[in-house]
Amino acid sequence: MAQAIRPRPPVSLLATDGRPHPLQQTLVVVTLVLGVLAFVTAMFHNLHLISSWAGLIGILTGAYGQYVSVTTRERFSLIIGMGAAAIGFFLGMAHGGLFGGVVG
Repeated sequence: MAQAIRPRPPVSLLATDGRPHPLQQTLVVVTLVLGVLAFVTAMFHNLHLISSWAGLIGILTGAYGQYVSVTTRERFSLIIGMGAAAIGFFLGMAHGGLFGGVVG
């Protein structure tokens, strides 16, 4: 008797349980991009608005991603992105903050 061939799910670097996690993977990518943006722009004193806002949004996105994450790979990537976002956020705050010179 012939057996039905089940289609295999797409291969994902973040989902180790064989199921797709589109929300979690989107949050991982957004957190990593914002973390890199915040980290790189924090190296320039005059880009403190970008680094502080990108860092803050990256931290919040990563925190929500940690809350809904399913696999360890997702959590690991979120922690890396949140760490970079936090460094960018703190350096951006030290260089002028979220509204430095714009408000007030």
